[in-house]
Amino acid sequence: MQPDSTGKIKARAKIENGDTIIISYMDDIDIFADTTNKPKPVFENKRQERKFNRLVYNLKKVYPYAKLAKTKLNEMNRQYLTLKTEKERKEFAKKTEKEIRDQFEQELVNLTVTQGRLLIKLIDRETGKTSYELVKEFRGTFSAIFWQTLARLFGSNLKTKYDAEGEDQVIEDILLAIDAGMI
Repeated sequence: MQPDSTGKIKARAKIENGDTIIISYMDDIDIFADTTNKPKPVFENKRQERKFNRLVYNLKKVYPYAKLAKTKLNEMNRQYLTLKTEKERKEFAKKTEKEIRDQFEQELVNLTVTQGRLLIKLIDRETGKTSYELVKEFRGTFSAIFWQTLARLFGSNLKTKYDAEGEDQVIEDILLAIDAGMI
């Protein structure tokens, strides 16, 4: 709730059994049980446990890059929208790409294929746009097609979407636990 021009906050309320109850809507929040008593995931075998632990390791490695991508994209969008001509926008996109390459290329080149695929999904989760859409938006259709073709040669897909309630639910649970400091 935001104050109006007089500094007062208007709120909805209802009267129930003589009591006034304020009605307010809040954003969704995640609530986790006490982590000290929380049972660990149960695995059918050691292989499943190793696979889960490897996923946690890989997510911890690439998740910061996805969060950084979101921050950089927001900064870039703010600046990009202030530019007047298409020429200025292209120059800005190239300059920004060079800065990002200089800063992160060596680290990203050292990611495994699995980590790269996770990063593609997490970029969609964090930005709301697939990697393909981002490349197309800032570098053009030709560049997007080129990078998509290259990704497909290595068994990846820049158009991969993140599905938090479907096939990526385990990933989502792990990320929420990471954000909550539980993992």
